[in-house]
Amino acid sequence: MGLFTGQIGYAWNASLFYVKGGAAVANQRWDLLNVAGVGLVSAERTRWGGTVGVGWEYGFAPNWSVGIEWDHIWGQNDSRTFLTPRLAPVVTSITANTNSDIDMVTARINYHFNWGKSPVVARY
Repeated sequence: MGLFTGQIGYAWNASLFYVKGGAAVANQRWDLLNVAGVGLVSAERTRWGGTVGVGWEYGFAPNWSVGIEWDHIWGQNDSRTFLTPRLAPVVTSITANTNSDIDMVTARINYHFNWGKSPVVARY
């Protein structure tokens, strides 16, 4: 799964509140197995959708912060029919309806490197 997002926020003291939105992509695979675990049929595809979210990050020490974020990801709904010739004539096909909406919560702790500052220069 991948998210391609932009965000806008408001910083107040050591806190950052933000909202975000963008695109989401995921690879999905369906497998139909018999009771012995033998694969009868499978399908795979890449699915695109969108995402919106909200988050909060708090700097609690120099170079350290914690954050929490919620994202709602919605994807394409799909109906896929699998032909089952190995089960014929009892079952000739099986239809699977999928909904790929996801609600995801992420908690994190971050260390911020001072990459934006000038490097230390030795003096002789």
